[in-house]
Amino acid sequence: MKQSFTARIFQEGTWFVAQCLEVDVASQGETETEALNNLQEALELHFEPPCVTIIPELQKIEVEVNAA
Repeated sequence: MKQSFTARIFQEGTWFVAQCLEVDVASQGETETEALNNLQEALELHFEPPCVTIIPELQKIEVEVNAA
C-alpha cells in the first residue's frame, strides 16, 4: 500500500534536511534529492512491522517530576 506524505526540506550548513510533516521522521543528505531519498527509506523502515527476536520485557519506572 502506498501513502503520500509531505516533506519539508531545509539546509543546515552543507547538509540538506528532509523532514516528514505527518510523522516524526527526518533524514539528511548532501543534496535535496539525496535527503528526500533517505527520508523515503527512513519512512519505509518506520512503517515496517517489527521483527522481534527477543520477547520484550515491560517494567515500570518512577520519575520525580517537579511541578512548576
